[in-house]
Amino acid sequence: MALAHNLGFPRIGRDRELKKAQEAFWKGELDEAGLRAVGRELRARHWQVQKDAGIELLPVGDFAWYDQVLTHSLTFGVIPQRFRSHDAARPTLQTLFAMARGAVGDSCCGGAHAQEMTKWFDTNYHYLVPEFTADQQFALSWEQLFEEVAEAQALGHAVKPVVIGPLTYLWLGKAKGGDFDKLELLDRLLPLYDQILNRLAAQGVEWVQIDEPILALDLPQDWKNAYERVYNILQRAPLKKLIATYFGGLEDNLGLAANLPVDGLHIDLVRAPEQYPTILDRLPAYKVLSLGLVNGRNVWRCDLEKALEVLRHAHERLGERLWVAPSCSLLHSPVDLDREDQLDAELHSWLAFAVQKCQEVALLAKAINAPHAADVAAALAQSQAVQASRAASPRIHKPGVQARLAAIKPADSQRKSAFAQRIVKQRAGLDLPAFPTTTIGSFPQTSAIRLARQAYRQGKLTEADYVDAMHSEIRHAVKIQEDLGLDVLVHGEAERNDMVEYFAEQIDGYVFTRFGWVQSYGSRCVKPAVIVGDLSRPKAMTVEWITYAQGLTSKVMKGMLTGPVTMLMWSFPREDVSREVQARPRGRGGAAPEGGRGAGGG
Repeated sequence: MALAHNLGFPRIGRDRELKKAQEAFWKGELDEAGLRAVGRELRARHWQVQKDAGIELLPVGDFAWYDQVLTHSLTFGVIPQRFRSHDAARPTLQTLFAMARGAVGDSCCGGAHAQEMTKWFDTNYHYLVPEFTADQQFALSWEQLFEEVAEAQALGHAVKPVVIGPLTYLWLGKAKGGDFDKLELLDRLLPLYDQILNRLAAQGVEWVQIDEPILALDLPQDWKNAYERVYNILQRAPLKKLIATYFGGLEDNLGLAANLPVDGLHIDLVRAPEQYPTILDRLPAYKVLSLGLVNGRNVWRCDLEKALEVLRHAHERLGERLWVAPSCSLLHSPVDLDREDQLDAELHSWLAFAVQKCQEVALLAKAINAPHAADVAAALAQSQAVQASRAASPRIHKPGVQARLAAIKPADSQRKSAFAQRIVKQRAGLDLPAFPTTTIGSFPQTSAIRLARQAYRQGKLTEADYVDAMHSEIRHAVKIQEDLGLDVLVHGEAERNDMVEYFAEQIDGYVFTRFGWVQSYGSRCVKPAVIVGDLSRPKAMTVEWITYAQGLTSKVMKGMLTGPVTMLMWSFPREDVSREVQARPRGRGGAAPEGGRGAGGG
């Protein structure tokens, strides 16, 4: 019997309830009891949604008040001295939020800058970087994981706690107060993992998921050597351990991961399908293999028949040792497609958010366990129809765009004059000092700007009045820069709601959801655009605004464009063609040229 499980679920809520509660708490409009009540309600709802979808083993520990790595830091007592209370009391939610956001005034910490934040591997999610010292001590200081396990069990759920593995946790942190090898901390950290695993076993937990995504990286040899020693020590804990890898293939670490003394291994077959079937020949005969076949980082429906080809073959070799899952945690997916009420029927039929991805995982497992079930046959037929629809749709494949790309010649990418010639003309035309001053990016999006944009979109403000309002903001931005004596000016970007969304709204081939929110960090949620088909620019996007701004000054006015790679990486991309192919129309396509005088363009 194949088992359907999930690696993690979005914590924000389908209407961003967590974000709203966090921000109300920070403003003093909601007390801690109210905030915790929102968290409990979200966790209960999300567990039930996954169970209703057919997930048999539910993740616990994927919820975080700000960030899962920060949660682990509190759990391990990795709290920088500047956030520790004077009376050495245990950390509180105020401690957690101070570490994430900084502390001022009479808060728990008196005043301290926040911890560094950086990207979680190659995703657009950000985590709080643990700070380690050479004399770092670890102590179990935060009970959230155990409390949430008990919470889920009380609701009748079969659970699989999720923890970040010890080597990945150390890898993600930074050495502070002097240079030292973070691996030197390992022997001090491992007793806490042993303590955590034994406590979970005492709670009746059978399986625990230990995330070790750094196994998909090119690791130094000493870190590779540490893996076998770590898991030999941790195998004493009386529960079963599933090592989860994702965001890439194991490559040179495949043999290492397959032979760790644990009970199961998860691999990401979306980002690295070439790992299969090689993994079958390296996996010990007792070990569970979890195959991540549903994309946890995008919004498209899974090609169920294609995934089933892999699962059928795997089931012949593994039998009951086969598990099915998303490729990674669904943290990176919007919550529920059913919330979308303004997508056309065709596009709606192509998409899947976290709830629907759980249903796909469960359906794949059922297709192995009960291949002749009526609902399996119906789901497979629907999936085939969806894939055929996408393959033939004119909104995806546009002959005009393809013809323009095919007409591009290598010579089109070559300058027609040497740099030495160009730089003389540029300097003469721009007449800038040797070290010109300028500013990067937009001016602040004030409440007045946001209200004007909102009124315009709601039809309460005419287009002419909206343009007048934005022109007023541009005049203000230009005057400030001229008064400061800057040499190269910007127009302030008052008209732009977002550096990606503004352009995506004007490029044919992008679509937008209403509720496709994902967490970037803390309470910061973003709603990425979706690249549906070949991209083209029907008309100029910035020329009118920049032309107006340039007319206000004799100084150089820069044109400001978001680059094609950023547009691509901050969107949900297509899956039928490579990222390189998708970026090319954005960089090459278009109608009129963009930009301002001299310094701008593109």
